[in-house]
Amino acid sequence: MTAATDRWAITATVTAVAGLLIINAFVVVYLKRAIVWPVRRATGVVGQLAHSEPGSRLRAEVGEAGKPPRPRRMMGGSVRHNVEELVRFGKAQAALRRIATCVARGAAPAEVLDAVATELGWLIRTDGAHIVRYEHDGTATVVAAWGASSIGMPVGARFSLEGRSVSAQVFRTGRTARMDGYADVPGPLAAHLRQHAVRSAAGAPIVVDGRLWGAVIATVTQGPPLALDSEVQLADYTDLIATAIANTQTRADLAASRARVVVAADQARRQIERNLHDGIQQHLIALAIEAGDVAASIPGETPELRRRLATVAGGLNGVLDDLREISRGIHPTMLSDRGLRPALRGLARRCNIPVELDTRLEGRLPEPVEVAAYHIVAEAVTNAAKHAHASHVSVDAAIRAGRFHLIVRDDGIGGADPACGSGLLGLLDRVDALGGSFTISSPPGRGTSLQAELPVDLARLA
Repeated sequence: MTAATDRWAITATVTAVAGLLIINAFVVVYLKRAIVWPVRRATGVVGQLAHSEPGSRLRAEVGEAGKPPRPRRMMGGSVRHNVEELVRFGKAQAALRRIATCVARGAAPAEVLDAVATELGWLIRTDGAHIVRYEHDGTATVVAAWGASSIGMPVGARFSLEGRSVSAQVFRTGRTARMDGYADVPGPLAAHLRQHAVRSAAGAPIVVDGRLWGAVIATVTQGPPLALDSEVQLADYTDLIATAIANTQTRADLAASRARVVVAADQARRQIERNLHDGIQQHLIALAIEAGDVAASIPGETPELRRRLATVAGGLNGVLDDLREISRGIHPTMLSDRGLRPALRGLARRCNIPVELDTRLEGRLPEPVEVAAYHIVAEAVTNAAKHAHASHVSVDAAIRAGRFHLIVRDDGIGGADPACGSGLLGLLDRVDALGGSFTISSPPGRGTSLQAELPVDLARLA
């Protein structure tokens, strides 16, 4: 009985194990058919979509009837859509990085807007892209253009928003707009676009700080019209454009504010110098002359009184010389009256070490540039004589490529550090506020070189 029971148990165990193996085999086959094989086919489809031409992306999946089976066709369309979305997202992120880099390095507003227009033109696959700014008088100004020279709307062009056009519709509604053709459309802008064969246009509003700032417009003159969702794509990027505009506008406002502060400070210094020259200085001159006349009129039997008055007159003349020196430090009259070259020659004559001037300048420069250049030379000459123990200073000033270049060198002991004194640091701030650059090279024992570069046209800052 025991042996029979053991045989039955062994048989049952073997049967159970065999059944489990069979069930496991069925499960493996089912999983392969249901999951592994479709995933492999999908992977192959993705590879074809990514690397094949559009007409041959699903060639491997075509059956005997010349069409892929319905499930595979649906999978191919879904994967293709996902791949296209990923490519679009990747391109948008790359454009965002390039524009953000442009903003971060402090590019001028015009350069940033030009970069934005260029990126948008490539992203939405159009042959022309514009960024326009709406003005208070009901017109719009083109502030950036890409690939659009053929439609006669360059940067700086200003046009009316009367009639029907994409930019006019965005201006009136604050929403996206689209037009596929300008035949019989009223308005001067529509007539201009019709003349330049614009077939299709789409636009989206740009809102900066809660205000309708302008619009981005895409145009097509050749090939098929814009894609049906072009205005939606443009709207997707308007936040990016608004951020770039806000950042560059903030930078421009800050630069303009700093420039105005510098100009206002220079004007105040000049007014103080005028007041000293026309008020206190003239009064001291009159007192010195009066003291001299009184001393000369005193009889010879009172030599002590004459000597004391002569001392007073001499003291007044000394104070007058000190006042003139202070006035020149505040703002030299010669700089205002005659310009930079005569002021630098006067500065060189007063210096107790030789100063070699090479100033290739014709006419007057903008006052902020002249004042900055004078103070740079004055600070460099003073430091060379008092601290660097130099025996020679050279000054080179010239206009090159529309910018003012200034180099001041000495043969002193070097080691100048802007952080150790307010003079050089103040010059650096002044030059930076005017949109220029200022560098100092002062290796120990090898002299000091100051180099400044300033824009000659300060209208954008003033």
